[in-house]
Amino acid sequence: MSSDGTHLRYALPGGMSPAALERVLWVLVGLSLIGDVVTTFVGLHLGLAESNPVARSAIEGYGLVGMLALKGIAIGIGLLCRPLLPSAYQPVVPAGLALPWTAAVCINVYMISTAI
Repeated sequence: MSSDGTHLRYALPGGMSPAALERVLWVLVGLSLIGDVVTTFVGLHLGLAESNPVARSAIEGYGLVGMLALKGIAIGIGLLCRPLLPSAYQPVVPAGLALPWTAAVCINVYMISTAI
């Protein structure tokens, strides 16, 4: 089996380069991380429960520091794995972090809105 390398077959929206897309996605990672942490702790303050058992254990044991440590570990793993990908596929790393954290923010906001 052989490969002739990685080639981007489709143009990104607005003529955006993979590097520019990756920068946008890293900004989304930061915003979604902040949003997830804030909405999680607001929800906990209102009496809601953390559904992720790993996060729940970290929060119960270490509070905000535990939650931030989990997020830091996830980002660290992403940054360690990123160089293993061809450059055209490197934006998948921040996308893989930002998408579930953004979904968590949406779920948290919904749950908070039903609790108040």
